[in-house]
Amino acid sequence: MAAGVDDGSPVTRFGSVAGGLMCRSVAIHHDGRQQGVQVSLTPLGARAVYGVPAAELAHRLVPLDELLGALGVELADRLRAATTWAARFAALDELLLRAVSRGAGGDRVSRVRPEVAEAWRRLLAARGRVQVGAVATELGWSRRYLTERFRGEMGLSPKTFARVLRFEHAHELATTHDPLPWADVAAVSGYADQAHLVRDWGEFTGRSPTAWRRGEVLLGTG
Repeated sequence: MAAGVDDGSPVTRFGSVAGGLMCRSVAIHHDGRQQGVQVSLTPLGARAVYGVPAAELAHRLVPLDELLGALGVELADRLRAATTWAARFAALDELLLRAVSRGAGGDRVSRVRPEVAEAWRRLLAARGRVQVGAVATELGWSRRYLTERFRGEMGLSPKTFARVLRFEHAHELATTHDPLPWADVAAVSGYADQAHLVRDWGEFTGRSPTAWRRGEVLLGTG
């Protein structure tokens, strides 16, 4: 894997890997076949499992055993050895719950400020189509203070996170079987205009929207 697409980022081989929030795409390299299990954790869930703020993983790819120690090694080994999806999911449930329970006696989760958690939920629910200043006001904080606290916990500022959410929404719309025109994709996903969509797409993926969609469609059809 490489923490960037066609940008010279080093390619590293992982047996198991964790990553935090990023504002760019990650490249997965393989020989034509790959197998694995992907678990999507919220930043608050990541803190519960890994025992560190999600900000410590932002823009990074980290070997799982570096975070979970022997528990991470056991998890990877059991997933490889399992022969059914039921067995894999059972191993995931058991090991992740053990990781959470291991830190339950400390104060790892409760240190997340409720205002930060609520800001996260509001941005997520609105898919980034919300004014950060308005969220801060509703929470009783200044925009600057919310930005500092949010970035310290999540690894991205609320404004950047909102941009990522809008991009993800646009990406879903643009890669459906019968995609909308780009101007409509921009409008529905909350961009001021198509030019802002193109800017974010280029920043997050390193390619134009059209080139990126063409590549995904080709990959999707084999």
